[in-house]
Amino acid sequence: MDVRFLKSLLAVIDKGSIADAARHENLTSSAVSQRIQALEKELGVTLFSRIGHSAKPTESCMRLVPRARKIVQEIQALKTDLDPIGLTGELRIGAISTVLTGLIPSLLKKLMAQAPDVKLSIIPGTSASLYERLMAEELDLVIVVNPPFDMPKMVKKVTLYSEPLAFIKPKSVSLSIKEAMQTVPYIQYDPHSWGGRLVTEYLEGEKIIVDPLCDLDGLEAIAILVSEGVGVSLVPYWKGLEKIANNIVVHCVDIKKYQREIVLLYPVQTINHRLINFLVSLVNGEEV
Repeated sequence: MDVRFLKSLLAVIDKGSIADAARHENLTSSAVSQRIQALEKELGVTLFSRIGHSAKPTESCMRLVPRARKIVQEIQALKTDLDPIGLTGELRIGAISTVLTGLIPSLLKKLMAQAPDVKLSIIPGTSASLYERLMAEELDLVIVVNPPFDMPKMVKKVTLYSEPLAFIKPKSVSLSIKEAMQTVPYIQYDPHSWGGRLVTEYLEGEKIIVDPLCDLDGLEAIAILVSEGVGVSLVPYWKGLEKIANNIVVHCVDIKKYQREIVLLYPVQTINHRLINFLVSLVNGEEV
């Protein structure tokens, strides 16, 4: 069995379609389809059901996924084993949007300079969705908001940095935080998100009652709406906030318990320990 066929199988599962998997692997759609068909013939099972342009894995296919991922990871680890400093190989990183725009660019510059043989796949998403993909072994590590629950023993957590809560308003609004939040339309950081719960706790602690105009789990979108004069909001102060919304005034909340912690999560049992530790050292060298 050709391990490249297993990589294509996993790519179709992760990307949701043969066309997207083909683009990810720099192959034609017909080449990926032929690999899947070869696997189906060799294994004697149907691996995908085609629905429109998407490819849905069958139950038989999903039973193969954990072992297939391990096989592919072990093959990829051969190069790492030959590298005495362990800075070779592939790494699938999941990151929330503010990490993508705030931390990842400078991290990539350092990585290209110090470990050019590392190949990264960076996948965006919400903290909750990325954590689920980490647990499903679809990602090697994730950079997310600190989960509101204790980590299982098989997951290692490294705290990277903290972000204070900040009240943001258009420059045209001169009211205090309480006055503005009760008289100007309030754009609410989704209270169901891992970071949004901290805003809810602050509002309850300060006894501030709001009537949200809308809920959003996109902090960049919230900042732009505030910059456009749509309303005011309470959000974590992330690196890059003022770069995307320059028509705002920021007032940080100097209360530590409402800070949003950004953490790096990865499996304790991983073949990428040295590479992950190297990434952590690069992040800790950042001015965040």
